[in-house]
Amino acid sequence: MSKLPAALAHLPFPVIGSPLFIISTPKLVIAQCIAGVVGSMPALNARPAEQLEEWLIEITETLAAYNKAHPDKPAAPFAINQIVHKSNDRLEHDMAMCVKYKVPIIITSLGAREEINEAAHSYGGVVLHDVINNKHAHKAIEKGADGLIAVAAGAGGHAGEKSPFALIQEIRQWFDGPLALSGSIASGGAVLAAQAMGADFAYIGSAFIATEEARAAQEYKECIVSSNSDDIVYSNLFTGVHGNYLAPSIVNAGMDPHNLPESDPSKMNFGGDKSKAWKDIWGCGQGIGAIDKIQSAGDFVAQLKREYASAKARLA
Repeated sequence: MSKLPAALAHLPFPVIGSPLFIISTPKLVIAQCIAGVVGSMPALNARPAEQLEEWLIEITETLAAYNKAHPDKPAAPFAINQIVHKSNDRLEHDMAMCVKYKVPIIITSLGAREEINEAAHSYGGVVLHDVINNKHAHKAIEKGADGLIAVAAGAGGHAGEKSPFALIQEIRQWFDGPLALSGSIASGGAVLAAQAMGADFAYIGSAFIATEEARAAQEYKECIVSSNSDDIVYSNLFTGVHGNYLAPSIVNAGMDPHNLPESDPSKMNFGGDKSKAWKDIWGCGQGIGAIDKIQSAGDFVAQLKREYASAKARLA
């Protein structure tokens, strides 16, 4: 049994919605939390930077009002994702806003920095760091992260190459804290499987793109519904970091998804003017074969819960 901090110990359902660059906004985050899963968004989705404070006010006040009206069924907590990379010149400002509004969960990516963890801990926040291998997992915990997100093969957007079986197994040999698994999870059965492997939570992103609350183009959502794992391409061309993308979007951008050049990792770019990701090149994981319709985030979570219960019943 993992040692879970209070913010994660009593989730209505063991799922964390992953932060979706450009796509996640307060509308989706709030819907996820009310449905009983952790809702999250990247701080960088708020543009200009001043908008982040407006969004944090909207999320905290809306969830507080919901919890007051539903004391017997409170919403799940929310999370803000911080890109802890030297290219992010907003990190100090965005983290200050998270401290001001006491964001319950901070998700850190692309770097582990002690001062970010300390800032979250100053008000009782929990830090989850995403990793693609065991080496990075050790480093994150050594620098003060409270928990880990194991980003295994098949995850949408930036993703690793490790099998989830190998990655979870290696981390659990030494770490008994909060652990989420990311990689091709889009059904309730997959959520249960993640727990069976040793994870506390499933980390789901791509499936939430095909929800009504997601700020994604209708064509993007429809492409997810009509695609499967054969339509996913793994490349580092678009940001300098390897990730999974929908092949049809690469074709639409005038490129051959099966003949993409390698990018220089030292020139990382996260959605700026020099990169088509993520607006034109659509990030997506391999699990989308389970997504057959566009629906509300609440309905999707309800579906996950039914599938989860059915999977448990089959094993009983």
